[in-house]
Amino acid sequence: MNILTYLLNYPKLRYSELKEKLVGISERVLSAKLKELENDALIEKIEYEGFPPKVEYILTEKGKSLKEILDLMDRWGDQALEKQDE
Repeated sequence: MNILTYLLNYPKLRYSELKEKLVGISERVLSAKLKELENDALIEKIEYEGFPPKVEYILTEKGKSLKEILDLMDRWGDQALEKQDE
């Protein structure tokens, strides 16, 4: 879910940028999650030739269609935190 949210807020992200934003995630888990999202056609992996290799991730139209759901979940989380603080 966090990967999709970041890609909604940033049109393209490199692997290293995602790794930096997802504090505490291991290389193995991040790679597995990205492959899973790609297999589900929610994200697209763009590979550029050259050295060092450059890879970027973007949301597909199917991935973008989750925006409303993710926004609702975000608001729900904010409300739950507010109630917890009361």
